[in-house]
Amino acid sequence: MHESGTSSGKGQRRVKVLVPLPLGAPYDYLLPAGLEAEPGAVVRVPLGSRDVSGVLWAIGGAPDAEFDPAKLKSVQSVFPVRPFGATLRRLIDWVAEYTVSAPGSVLRMAMSVPEAFTGTPLETVFVLGDTVPERLTPARRRVLAVAQDKVPRRSSELADQAAVSPGVVKGLADLGVLVGREIPSERPFAAPQPDHGPQTLSDDQASAARDLRARVARKAFAPVLLEGVTGSGKTAVYFDAVAEALRQGRAVLVLLPEIALTAQWLERFHDRFGVAPAQWHSDLSRTERRRVWRAVLEGRVPVLVGARSALFLPFEDLGLIVVDEEHDPSFKQEDGVAYNARDMAIVRGQLERCPVVLVSATPSLETVVNVLADKFAHLQLPERHGGAQMPDLSVIDMRTEDLPAGQWISAALEAEVHRTIAAGEQALLFLNRRGYAPLTLCRACGHRFQCPNCQAWLVEHRYSGRLRCHHCDYAMGVPAACPSCDATGKFAACGPGVERLAEEVAERIPEARVAVLASDTLTSPARAAALLAAIENHEIDLLIGTQVIAKGFHFPLLTLVGVVDADLGLAGGDLRAAERTYQLLSQVSGRAGRESRPGRVFLQSHLPEHPVLIALASGDRQDFVDRELAARRDHGMPPFGRLVALIVSSRSEDAARQTAAALRRAAPHYQQVRVLGPAPAPLALLRGRFRFRLLLKAEKSVAVQPIIRDWLAKVRVPGAVRVAVDVDPYGFL
Repeated sequence: MHESGTSSGKGQRRVKVLVPLPLGAPYDYLLPAGLEAEPGAVVRVPLGSRDVSGVLWAIGGAPDAEFDPAKLKSVQSVFPVRPFGATLRRLIDWVAEYTVSAPGSVLRMAMSVPEAFTGTPLETVFVLGDTVPERLTPARRRVLAVAQDKVPRRSSELADQAAVSPGVVKGLADLGVLVGREIPSERPFAAPQPDHGPQTLSDDQASAARDLRARVARKAFAPVLLEGVTGSGKTAVYFDAVAEALRQGRAVLVLLPEIALTAQWLERFHDRFGVAPAQWHSDLSRTERRRVWRAVLEGRVPVLVGARSALFLPFEDLGLIVVDEEHDPSFKQEDGVAYNARDMAIVRGQLERCPVVLVSATPSLETVVNVLADKFAHLQLPERHGGAQMPDLSVIDMRTEDLPAGQWISAALEAEVHRTIAAGEQALLFLNRRGYAPLTLCRACGHRFQCPNCQAWLVEHRYSGRLRCHHCDYAMGVPAACPSCDATGKFAACGPGVERLAEEVAERIPEARVAVLASDTLTSPARAAALLAAIENHEIDLLIGTQVIAKGFHFPLLTLVGVVDADLGLAGGDLRAAERTYQLLSQVSGRAGRESRPGRVFLQSHLPEHPVLIALASGDRQDFVDRELAARRDHGMPPFGRLVALIVSSRSEDAARQTAAALRRAAPHYQQVRVLGPAPAPLALLRGRFRFRLLLKAEKSVAVQPIIRDWLAKVRVPGAVRVAVDVDPYGFL
């Protein structure tokens, strides 16, 4: 780190430094004479009573008559790392402008590993020098024999390979026989080989791959939707584009929505390119995050696969961005800076001048509209790879079933599971509800276990013996007696989760070897890989899973999918409820029959006449899309209109309500704009904060960001109150 003292005198320059805090603009500092820095440099600056890291955002011109250097503090030091590139800085400014966020809050996502700023840690390795020792013992001879190839090795490696004590190696180093060198201690990332494992592609795949390779070779921005039915081989197609970017010497970023998806994806990548790519997700250790972040900044990561936050890694020369499962709601960040990684990936691709490939079997309606408007190119894979057929799909009308209390699997579905297992095949029961039961109550007094921090019921997790809130992660043990009436033995589990479904399966299908796949069981890539290996090795007959199993996985023996509650997700007034349910059920249905054995799908429903279920049963996706788009267009809703949510929250309900009322009084009045609310949020208490929502609805042509900024500027928000802005909201809780 380059140090500087107090600055004054000639040679000082005024600079602007952005710090990773919720501040509205860069601050002015002085860059002392003799301290070299360019825009993008990571610097240390004083801020109030503390010192913080930041990024030099711009270098000002010569001081004018009103400029008093004495009033400015000085940049203290410059970190020994490559500066942030202009493209990343422009992305940060763009995201801040679009999301109505403080630029410093967006910068914080790009500076998420501050320990990486201090330089690459070094370690000492030894090579054979020119000095010959006077006395050669057998142990020394073995060390010299190992070191003869001149390959740098750590002291411990030399000792292990020569079968000697560390003292023998140290003695040779002290004599100068072994020469020490300092090298970076971090392991380098192996270079993927674009021609390591060529793929056999169908005609449709080969045509799409040629198109993508040509777009990568042109080194120009090009948004492309790669749409294909489940099992059509979309990953193999975009791998060809990855290979082309590698041949061009440019980096590749692949975004996946779920950490659980990476295990099989990584195996496919290794088969195709010979090595594993770099990874970026929340399960990485701090050491590994430091290694990856630093290597990305220095241009030493050819391919990285990661969650949505990988979008803000400091790549310098991206040649391709892939957003796999582009429709997935996991790409939308709700907390902090509210952004959709799919949309921001398009922006980054435009800034980087590289293609962005959006991949999905069930594209979002936003993407569909962009294709219809010729803003996105469209590549299609209409058939499954290798001659596999799409599964047959049937709806079971649960209104005609007479199930005993505590059972949720119909007789017809149970019979299909027995038949599938007897044939040596695998089945999947899908229920998008974690835990054992979504609600536990006391039959004696009616007491319901509710989270003290949220307006939500505690979910029983019988495997761990805990009641847990899925919003704030509050947890408690199951008490021996009711906390309201002291009754014992009166607790009732209401409704099923995947754990309760597993209990029912154990009673009714005892021959099945069962695995439960949910975010509670797929807690890390290693755990996910172990479970997936057990499934692929046919150590499991029946999978019981939530939405994490609904996409991306390929199990050759899985021929039956049973959706236990196909209506889950259709209730309520969520704008995207029908779209999301259709996508989810399509994706989970697509797990069946992906190879030579035919697949069957059964949807259990109390609403078989619902348009979503009719569309799924008929296989007419286009009719569903047309109807959904027509309804959105008629009501001026996205993607044909604009929405912005304002969420007012405080630990004081009165303070939140009063601030929400003040915002309503100051609401903008334009012909093309309506403001709805305030109203208590559906989750009116979340993580200990009371919440009210306002919704601005505008026509598509309206630039909503200036309106929101002007609106917020008119209202004084107390320090105990937060107002979060969500442009293009996906969730409405």
